[in-house]
Amino acid sequence: MQKNYLSLFFVFLFLSCKHVDAPPPLAEINSFYKPVITADDRKTITPEEAKTYHVNTTYKYKYRTGNPGRYKYNYDVKGINTTGDSVFGNIIVQGKYGAGVLIDSIAETEINTEWIAHGKLKALDKHGNEYHLIVK
Repeated sequence: MQKNYLSLFFVFLFLSCKHVDAPPPLAEINSFYKPVITADDRKTITPEEAKTYHVNTTYKYKYRTGNPGRYKYNYDVKGINTTGDSVFGNIIVQGKYGAGVLIDSIAETEINTEWIAHGKLKALDKHGNEYHLIVK
């Protein structure tokens, strides 16, 4: 008798299990903030950013745009590449990461940056060359 109940339980369990599909993808949130900063972002200020444009000569940034928690800062930087050559340029940073352009004695190079300490950044170009920078 107990075998019959156990068999019925397994049959019930087997029949009641359904194949669960993956949940539908979440709708994308539209925002005027770009998730990734590019070197071209430093060239122009959008009308939305112009509303929050701010200059403060006490700090080392050239200007700031955005709202608290989402500020973009524009800096002039200088530093060296891995061979010890001097470079300088301009970057725009949001949070820990940014992008910009470095100029050396030969050409301009687009870079991606990351803060590594207060006023210090590490940068990489598309060829994997590394630069150590400080804000001016």
